Amino acid sequence: MENKVRLYSEIGKLNAVLLHRPGIEIERMTPENAHEALYSDILNKKLVDGEYANFEGVLSRWTKTYQVVDLLAEVLKNEAVKKNLVETSCRLDDCGFLCDELLSHDEKTLARELVEGFEYRRGVDPQKYEDERYILKPLYNLFFTRDAASSMYNMLLMNTMSFKVRMRENIIYRAIFENYFGCESINAGEWEPTARTEGGDVLIARDDTLFIGNGIRTNKKGIEFLAEYFKVRKPKFNILVQELPETPESFIHLDMVFTFLDKDRCMMFEPLIRKNAKYSHLQTTHIEIDNGKITYHQKPNFLQGARDLGFDLNPVVCGGDDPWTQQREQWHSGANFFALGEGKVIGYERNWKTIEALDKAGFAVLKAADVCKGTVDMHKYEKFVVAFAGSELPRGGGGARCMTMPINREEVKW
Repeated sequence: MENKVRLYSEIGKLNAVLLHRPGIEIERMTPENAHEALYSDILNKKLVDGEYANFEGVLSRWTKTYQVVDLLAEVLKNEAVKKNLVETSCRLDDCGFLCDELLSHDEKTLARELVEGFEYRRGVDPQKYEDERYILKPLYNLFFTRDAASSMYNMLLMNTMSFKVRMRENIIYRAIFENYFGCESINAGEWEPTARTEGGDVLIARDDTLFIGNGIRTNKKGIEFLAEYFKVRKPKFNILVQELPETPESFIHLDMVFTFLDKDRCMMFEPLIRKNAKYSHLQTTHIEIDNGKITYHQKPNFLQGARDLGFDLNPVVCGGDDPWTQQREQWHSGANFFALGEGKVIGYERNWKTIEALDKAGFAVLKAADVCKGTVDMHKYEKFVVAFAGSELPRGGGGARCMTMPINREEVKW
């Protein structure tokens, strides 16, 4: 069923996905608060709307799509859920005096306020808020639905976010997944307060294997939590970990340098994944779980580590052959593809050398606008990449995989 969490790969045919259409919350970001909001620039919503419409349009022609705000409004009909969400949100933003007012609002209004923020009104709140426009902060990053939680196997990994500005996303996802999808959740932060994980770093390679990035958003404690969790639940399990550089910001997650395209194909930022001289200091580690015993094995590079685990991957190189173009296109999420099925992916059109490399690798190149108009039928192609226009969305710091949380995929026969 499409409303049951079932994900055992990155590439099985997509049956359902969770999205958030960017709303006015992104217009509530200013040059002054952009850094706090985890952006390096502010976005133009009018341009974002057009780009996102094509992205969402492609997905809706392929699979069942859910919207975060719609599901949030649905679960807010439960008074206990509503009370817990409001009280926890207000506690996070230190505005407990707003609880009664927010609880008096209907579920659709409240769902919007929890996402778009609640504006300061003189006379309603204490003096210390008079310099703030929004007491309940807008969720500027919510359209990156991948990060705050990870749908994984038949459960939800509640990612312990590194920054307070994103913590409300956690409790929203938990409410949705536990009350709408009926899904168990686990949380690294409840095991160890310093543990950190984010969804862009967690790739479901296979039913017995995770690929994980270790960088500024997912730390060793977070990875250790996952190893300990699976140690007592799986007789044999593997975690392949790639250390990521702290800078530049485009290396924020593993899926910015590596994504699956098919059973035997991946997209990679070659200098890091093959570890050229510049990145030779970054560790690649295979964490092997075998009947309760955890063993660590160092690997020469990530691609070799994957092959040693039985993934015979023939890579497509982000940016093509030229090292400078590789850097330029990786910067704008050129390696960040999202699979609709085996050999069926979607990504940014702007990274044209990457799209050209996919074309050479046998992927039919389809334009998102044509798919949305109905002049091109994706279902007629065995292998394809849908290229959607993006000049404004990439400035937010993510691509197609970042903007999707898959709910259900069909099983892949390896």
